[in-house]
Amino acid sequence: MPELAGIHHVEMPVTYLDRSRDWYGRVLGFKVTHEYPDAADGVVRGVAGEVPGLGDSTLCLRVNSQAAQGCQGFDPVSFAVPDRADVEAWAAHLDTVGIPHSPVIEASIGWLLVFNDPDGLDLHLYSWAAHRVNHEGIPGYGRPVS
Repeated sequence: MPELAGIHHVEMPVTYLDRSRDWYGRVLGFKVTHEYPDAADGVVRGVAGEVPGLGDSTLCLRVNSQAAQGCQGFDPVSFAVPDRADVEAWAAHLDTVGIPHSPVIEASIGWLLVFNDPDGLDLHLYSWAAHRVNHEGIPGYGRPVS
């Protein structure tokens, strides 16, 4: 089997492009590098750009109200942070920019912070560092597969 080379881009469905572009900029540092005008009428209905910490992976925002509504409460992506201290730093940042969020959660493997974008998609910040707490047998938590 050929090997993958990472994640090229993550595309988020949005209802209002300007609102989401501004929100992702304020919250994640999103900077638009490309815009996508619709072939039929020339109206820009998508943008792509950089987010600090994502390396070569790009974040794309595409107007699709039906998809955005259908994804409310779903977590299409978990952004990685090194450890619990970074999750806590993100919680403080979200407080500063006025974004409601969960408490720091001791998740299946590491620490987790959950918040919503303007369309109600759950965004996760999940630590690479593991806490080594065994949650096996607790409903909703992952367990190792042998």
